[in-house]
Formats: sequence, C-alpha cells, structure tokens
Amino acid sequence: TKCSCKNIDMFKTLEDLVKTIRDRKNSNLEESYTNQLLNNKKLSVEKAEEEFQELLEAIKINQNQIHESADLFYHLLVLLESHNIKIEDVLQELEKRKSKSGLEEKANRS
Repeated sequence: TKCSCKNIDMFKTLEDLVKTIRDRKNSNLEESYTNQLLNNKKLSVEKAEEEFQELLEAIKINQNQIHESADLFYHLLVLLESHNIKIEDVLQELEKRKSKSGLEEKANRS
C-alpha cells in the first residue's frame, strides 16, 4: 500500500528495514550498531525505552516528532528481532484484530 501523501511504498520500506536488521545479525559486532543491539537484549530494551521517551518529549514540545518516531520505530523492530518476535507475527495479530473494535478486543484479553 502506498502512502498517498508522498508516494512511499510503506510495506516495501518496512520489508527493507526488517531485511537490513536481519542481515545485520551476520555482520561484524564492532562494525554494526544494529548487531550490537541484537546481541545485547538489555541494551536493546534500554534504547527502545530511551527512544520512546525522546518521542514523548518531541511531541510535548512539538519539535522533531518525525525523526524521533523513526528512531523509535527502528529500535522497536530491533527489540522485537532481538527477542525472536517476528514482525510478521505482530502484523498477523493486528490483522486478526482488524474486525473487532478496540474495546471488544481489550475485553477479550481480560
């Protein structure tokens, strides 16, 4: 699906990013920041938390939200991958939830 606003193929971008992250698993640990995150779950969690806080601050001051959103999105994908959570599984879960209201879905978890 393309984003009509800027003609960006969102899913291609997502696929490319996930592929790059997965490819980094085989790269040199000293030369790849992504590989360092993938091999250090604690660091990966800390970075995702840090990036989330930076996004919240950017929203609060109405500045740099897109940059901070991209940082968080990247770090979330790395965090998932480092914990063997596949984005494909997350997207399938979202697809399952599509036909339910958020309130209905939340009630079913209780």
